Amino acid sequence: MTIEDIQTRAVQIRAKYDALNTKHDVTWKEEDFMAGFVGDVGDLSKLIMAKRGLRGVASDTSLDAKLAHELADCLWSICVLADKYGVDLATEFQKTMDGLDAKITAELANEG
Repeated sequence: MTIEDIQTRAVQIRAKYDALNTKHDVTWKEEDFMAGFVGDVGDLSKLIMAKRGLRGVASDTSLDAKLAHELADCLWSICVLADKYGVDLATEFQKTMDGLDAKITAELANEG
């Protein structure tokens, strides 16, 4: 599955949420998706702490399964926000990684 496929699927699910929310007279705006993302990042942080043994977690589902689920939730939020703001994630990710690669390579060359 490509990043484009992931983003398309995320937008499809968002559209279903939009339809469901409409039945309840609710409309999510960009800031609502951002608030949801922040909550998911908080949940992810707690799970990372649990993986390190610094925090307990309910045992109804395995910790690894919960971690995988929360990472997917965070990715969904990022895809939805990118779509809402017209960001081409594949292009921007590549540009960002290219910039980081160049910066790290230059720093490594200067340390020798």
